[in-house]
Amino acid sequence: MTETKDRVVRVHAIGGPEVLHIDHIPIEAPGPGEIGIQVSAIGLNRADVMFRRNNYIEKAELPSRLGFEASGRVTGLGEGVGGFQSGDRVCVVPGAPLGVHGTCADWVNVPASRVLPCPGGLDDAEAAALWMSYVTPYGALIEICRIRAGQHVLITAANSTVGLAAIQIARTVGAYPIATVLSESLRQPVLEAGAEAVIVMESEDLAQGLARAAPDGIDAAFDAVGGPQVAQIAEAMRPRGTIVIHGALSPDQTPFPLKLALRKNLSLRGYYYTEVTDDSEALSRAQDFLNKGIAAGHVVPKIDRSFALEDIAEAHAYLESGRHLGKVVVLTQAGN
Repeated sequence: MTETKDRVVRVHAIGGPEVLHIDHIPIEAPGPGEIGIQVSAIGLNRADVMFRRNNYIEKAELPSRLGFEASGRVTGLGEGVGGFQSGDRVCVVPGAPLGVHGTCADWVNVPASRVLPCPGGLDDAEAAALWMSYVTPYGALIEICRIRAGQHVLITAANSTVGLAAIQIARTVGAYPIATVLSESLRQPVLEAGAEAVIVMESEDLAQGLARAAPDGIDAAFDAVGGPQVAQIAEAMRPRGTIVIHGALSPDQTPFPLKLALRKNLSLRGYYYTEVTDDSEALSRAQDFLNKGIAAGHVVPKIDRSFALEDIAEAHAYLESGRHLGKVVVLTQAGN
């Protein structure tokens, strides 16, 4: 059987995993400022699900490519691009428009500003699982909150890939991560992932859990949920603490706890990962932080399950089920 290298996954309608189709599109040469990549592995994200269901910030113009991040090898350089050679192992950093540069395919052309060398010591799947998961908490915890050794950091929905990465980042700098999860079955896996304490939301009130886990208060919060619980988080914050909300899993309105913010001099702000990926200097700092963390063994992407590209609908269904603990990855025939 001849190896196929021209497969591109595209969204042909808004909806569930069944709207994903594998189209055969001839490989195109990279345009000016672009790098051509033979994709080895694609890291799936909750945002992929939101994109095909039309619930994401970026909207699809059908039929549309999708996929935020990947690892692979350079196949060509567009006009004006230097610093890479054919065959170099690279990672695609999220942030380029999905419809044109979606990574879920055998091949993709990506703006050079969104391509970085693969860190040493990671295989293709791990390299594809790095950037969305880690740059999100890096920006919030290191760039914004500037957490340091000895501080207590709240990480909500901590069993997600971003949550697990946040635990590793907190541990890297010597902070104590306090995690929330929905069910008791997730307590032990998240403790084993490095959490100092775990609050199980189905059986414990958040305020009571925080009082138990951090009786002297928390210094920073990395919140994926929003909604009414933000007031409880603010109550548990130490003076001059920072709450960063990076997701909206709660369907309810998110209050601004004004009196607590005034009394404690709190900062509360929204955050989107492109705050780092669109800033070349911040992205360089993130790259340095993660490379050092990988070399030291503190940053270790966790892969839950890998799928073949032809099973992309099954991979999306599994991702959407929420049964995973770690990254869901799709491998092409070039993947290892």
